[in-house]
Amino acid sequence: MSVFSKFSPQAKVSLVHCEDNQVLLTPKDASAPDKATASEKEQIQLIDLVREATPSTCKLNPFLFNGHLQTGYTTIKETNEIPIYYKRKIFEQEIPSLAGQFAVDFVVPAYPKTTDPEATDEARKYTLPSGLPARTTFFSKDELAALPSNDSKPMLVALHGLTGGSHEVYLRAALAPLVLDENSGWEACVVNGRGCAQMKISTPLLFNARATWDVRQVVKWLRKTFPNRPLFGIGFSLGANILTNYLGEEGENCLLNAAVVCANPWNLDVTNVALRNTWIGAEVYSSHMAISLVKLFNQHVDELTHHPRLNVNDMENVKYIHEFDRAVQCALWGYPTEGAYHRDASSTDSLLAIRIPFLAINAEDDPISVKQAIPYDEFKQTPYGVLLTTSWGGHLGWFELGGCRWFTKPAANFLDRMAKTIDLSVTPKPQKDKEGLYGEQLANGSIHKPSHASVFYPVNRKLSMTIDN
Repeated sequence: MSVFSKFSPQAKVSLVHCEDNQVLLTPKDASAPDKATASEKEQIQLIDLVREATPSTCKLNPFLFNGHLQTGYTTIKETNEIPIYYKRKIFEQEIPSLAGQFAVDFVVPAYPKTTDPEATDEARKYTLPSGLPARTTFFSKDELAALPSNDSKPMLVALHGLTGGSHEVYLRAALAPLVLDENSGWEACVVNGRGCAQMKISTPLLFNARATWDVRQVVKWLRKTFPNRPLFGIGFSLGANILTNYLGEEGENCLLNAAVVCANPWNLDVTNVALRNTWIGAEVYSSHMAISLVKLFNQHVDELTHHPRLNVNDMENVKYIHEFDRAVQCALWGYPTEGAYHRDASSTDSLLAIRIPFLAINAEDDPISVKQAIPYDEFKQTPYGVLLTTSWGGHLGWFELGGCRWFTKPAANFLDRMAKTIDLSVTPKPQKDKEGLYGEQLANGSIHKPSHASVFYPVNRKLSMTIDN
């Protein structure tokens, strides 16, 4: 081993996928007059596109030589400026039992700082007293009126992690290769969780790990507002779990063309146990996340106290994330225990019902989205997904020397290749007959008579929540 190699360690990169059945993608330059009938020779397998999108090496910062250091470095103040600017639009959830307002931030060209009272929500009608995140203002009425378009630019819908928002550095780092390059042609928006990104809540409901209803409404609105744009999704950590659940629930009727999920915790029951079983898991990660959750709760406590099942006094002893889930998530959503919530909200099974090409990226030394929870076996059963793992990277870290994040490369490359080299008018199909694929009978909640004596439904859920507003 050379001296250079010794001080430039590499993470092992692995791809896990279904070996005997892969989704076939049709290139835009396929020669068949009717591309839907393009021969298998002209088509490419999803795994091959992922291989092309994945850098051949993963060289990370040698000073951040394990998952804890990589994860800890994410809390350091931003050193690489990522100047992404947003305009905010307020949505009202259309489902009465899930009523409430939430914010969607659209990436826009850079603009000068403004003191316009409507743009900054000076009256704080929608925004917490401390004001909007940096580089974020509200759309004006004229800007909203001009927003619809018939252009065919690819558009990315992003979901942030726990208590985060569009301002998060990891999220902007992933968007940057697509939206900051003037020649890329991408548009993007971020669906902020209820109560996140300095947004007030209007009903006593926060986000949870399977809160797919807001992103579903936004995607439908995007399809109507931008009828010619191909739509894509990307989720991070908790947002990756939500996005995976959404994709599984939508099944064949999903309006997105492809998606990437980064640092998904997958099996929340397993990650919860892993955090509680070590000192650093409990006293560093779980307690730190609980502090953020309690802070968010306190920002919205006046509205949350209106929930009939929530006892604010239960928050006094919350120190760890599972205690927050017990005191708040169980009360808000009607789960009997935090374990029931974790099992119901996990996305491991949901991936088997996804019917669009998707890429999952996880670091095996992630101390939060732990290796034990990564669904290796499930990825070997679905032709629609590929799991990319690295032996090193931490939780949404993957820091290289200089501060760039490695995971943004395969994520952006995959999305860009799907948008620009694949004919999205041709439905991706597995090499083998889809009969027998898990979840086929419950795609998008549709109910069909099972064709077998026993059928596994990946997106069956136990929670049906109704609340009096």
